[in-house]
Amino acid sequence: MLSLGWTMQFLKNVIQLTISRVTYLQILGNHMDTCAALRDSINRSGGCIAIGSILIPVFTLFRSFGRLMSLLGGEDEILFCCVMVLVNVLPQFVNRWSFVHIGAYNKEFVHASRDTWEMFNSSRMLPLIDSDLTGALCFLSGVAVGAFCSMVSGIWILVMRQSYALEVSIYAFLIGYFVCRLAMGWLQACVAAYYVAYGENPESDQFDSTIPARLEQIQGSQALLN
Repeated sequence: MLSLGWTMQFLKNVIQLTISRVTYLQILGNHMDTCAALRDSINRSGGCIAIGSILIPVFTLFRSFGRLMSLLGGEDEILFCCVMVLVNVLPQFVNRWSFVHIGAYNKEFVHASRDTWEMFNSSRMLPLIDSDLTGALCFLSGVAVGAFCSMVSGIWILVMRQSYALEVSIYAFLIGYFVCRLAMGWLQACVAAYYVAYGENPESDQFDSTIPARLEQIQGSQALLN
């Protein structure tokens, strides 16, 4: 099962790196054939993709746990400090936005992660990145598709051979989930490429007022909460 999960993560990240590279270059005014980008992604960046396929899910889980703990609060200051380290430090070394620079500039994984995060910080985009919902949308879509596949296969196997109902339902859920995540990989790739391109040159004529307006909205909401 771990092998299946890693393989699907690898394939999803191949798609994400390929599409983000093509989209990023198009935003900058350059064009690249998608098949050529796919071939380069596998030949040049296979190692980075393999490492990212292991580290990103694990670090994302840790960071989600850290954010949950910080929201719940508590009186243990040492635990709170550890949680804040998870939330603030981990993305500087491991984040999915790095695939844009890996594809476009052939950087190493940690180097690309650090550069993209520093760029988001310098362009004051971190509140927007933290509130990005594309990852949650893709995850919930995968869960919905997986649940549907599990339900259909469960009904079918109950009719045909009831003794295998649990195993078939579990594998149907996993397959449906990962296939949906593969199909929606282009969405995360396009959003990542747009954010990275904007962060590098916010004054470019290629961009409208969508991101500045969203940043103002987030800042206004934070001011009201404070």
